[in-house]
Amino acid sequence: MRLSRFFLPVLKENPSEAQIVSHRLMLRAGMIRQEAAGIYAWLPLGLRVLKKIEAIVREEMDRAGAIELLMPTLQLADLWRESGRYDDYGQEMLRIQDRHERELLYGPTNEEMVTEIFRASVRSYKDLPRNLYHIQWKFRDEQRPRFGVMRGREFLMKDAYSFDVDEAGARRSYNRMFVAYLNLYARMGLKAVPMRADTGPIGGELSHEFIILAETGESEVFCHKDLIDMPPPGADIDWDGDLQHLVDQRTRLYAATEEMHDQARFEAEAPQDKRLSARGIEVGHIFSFGEKYSKPMKAVVAGPDGVERPVQMGSYGVGVSRLLGAIIEASHDESGIIWPDSVAPFGVGIINMRPGDEAVDAVCAEAYAALTSAGREPLLDDTHERAGGKFATMDLIGLPWQLVVGPKGVAQGIVELKRRATGERQSVPLAQALEIIAG
Repeated sequence: MRLSRFFLPVLKENPSEAQIVSHRLMLRAGMIRQEAAGIYAWLPLGLRVLKKIEAIVREEMDRAGAIELLMPTLQLADLWRESGRYDDYGQEMLRIQDRHERELLYGPTNEEMVTEIFRASVRSYKDLPRNLYHIQWKFRDEQRPRFGVMRGREFLMKDAYSFDVDEAGARRSYNRMFVAYLNLYARMGLKAVPMRADTGPIGGELSHEFIILAETGESEVFCHKDLIDMPPPGADIDWDGDLQHLVDQRTRLYAATEEMHDQARFEAEAPQDKRLSARGIEVGHIFSFGEKYSKPMKAVVAGPDGVERPVQMGSYGVGVSRLLGAIIEASHDESGIIWPDSVAPFGVGIINMRPGDEAVDAVCAEAYAALTSAGREPLLDDTHERAGGKFATMDLIGLPWQLVVGPKGVAQGIVELKRRATGERQSVPLAQALEIIAG
């Protein structure tokens, strides 16, 4: 993509309405634009990152055996009355009437609808287990939307729902999602720590929030330091096998959010040099809730004994749009965003220092063609902006690599290569720069 043809409305000044780093940088980098309180238009640069995150989430869900579908944003109020949640949900639910005076709502979540879809089609334990997921926009009418996409009213969510014949099966489904989440966050360059979460009146231990550490995090978290550097399980997983040991590897070490923290237990279970207290951002939540929806909504299957029973269910959420803000909170500096390679909107920024110079243009064109063929998604700054402005924009939007091509370097047969994450610069021949970027 040539920057002269791209839509990138960057801002030089910090927006006064932005209170946290991610909101400020997303507005400055021309990634989003606020259309109403807590509601944003996703501009081209932001949308490219959103699609990258969405693709990673989708690939890891598919790998773990979940099946994708797409449920609508509008739901019938009667479904929520079946579960008993319609009147209890509160003012965060946006309630709507159509022209026939049917009561609808803009879905804040999808437990009721997916349960209705399941019960209409599955009758036997032989068709279990099942895990259905979708990636869809949701709406919660927050009283005080703030912090940009971190706490907006409209947001993109991946929510998955598992169905099992018994509690043992429900635990196996839970473990699959637990392991899949570790992999998907690692692929985004994040170190996400699973922390025990409140299960409410359901009880049990199958509820975890996935937290990434960031100085600007929403709340304080406490964990054993070994959890931070523990490698992800990786792609070589037997998803039909017993994954409990991978879950135990994480959950046997202390990790808790502020709400669940027990200082005495923390001190007893973690040596002093292994205790970590930091700020954290929630980027996912998995939760097994048994018969909470299947029982009132009569989602039943015939078991091996022929007796009908409500299915055991779980839900598994990832805030896709929220993740974009969370990655920025965890990865930025005073100059702008620092994107991990896997989710960067473009892989390389080529900076043409003198557009119109035949030799410089030729080297830029050669680099652009080679990087495009290699799948590195280059963004070529071919504008006539001054040099300082070009560098500032590239640092702001945070592309992993910057390839600087100027007349002096071209005359010497070299280009300058900069790694955004470290600031390291090197002057090398173009062929060598392309090899370094490639791997």
